[in-house]
Amino acid sequence: MYYKVVMILKMGFEKGVELMQTNYVITIGRQFGSGGRKIAKKVADMLEIEFYDKSLIALAAKESGLSENLFDGIDEKPTNSLLYSLVMGLQSDRGNFYRYGDVLNSDSIFRIQSQVIQDLVKNKSCVVVGRCSDYVLRENKNTVNVFIHADEEFKLERVMRIYKQSEKEALDTMKKTDKKRGNYYNFYTNQEWGNVTNYDIALNSACLGIDDTAKIICDFVKTRFVK
Repeated sequence: MYYKVVMILKMGFEKGVELMQTNYVITIGRQFGSGGRKIAKKVADMLEIEFYDKSLIALAAKESGLSENLFDGIDEKPTNSLLYSLVMGLQSDRGNFYRYGDVLNSDSIFRIQSQVIQDLVKNKSCVVVGRCSDYVLRENKNTVNVFIHADEEFKLERVMRIYKQSEKEALDTMKKTDKKRGNYYNFYTNQEWGNVTNYDIALNSACLGIDDTAKIICDFVKTRFVK
């Protein structure tokens, strides 16, 4: 039996998504510098499924009929929904969003993006990075929720190398980015960002590296969904 399962998983890597009998989605939350986005992209490539990260903003803009420029600088910044909407004169009705003075608040963006994510997973398998997607898809049974974290030394080295920052700058970037992501997630989900109970898998990418971390996620997904 064990041998049979191993062979099925091995075949799965060769045949990509052919063994899957249903559409599924992998959501990936990540600490800044952990390589979470790169891991997510590798997972999507290995499973031969779609990959969505900030491209969701472009999709959201297209779906809402608003200029994508209105989304710049406001994404992942929580606001007080009632107060902000009253001040800005924003209303929503069955997915149609209105703006006053070319201002769109982050609560409206969150609702638009959430609807886009829900629509995407209806018709195709995909990997979604961030955007509280684990919470947005909490009613979807065919979802695997992953959180990628890493040791500070591992993250620091990557941030310094990729963004050409000094150690001090990199530490500051890591701290501020994770704080922003955590605040955004906590605000909209009423859950704790990075709490392992919110995810199916929490992996330390510093232990095995980017490639092998991606393989572990693929193994998990294929074991769960192979028929």
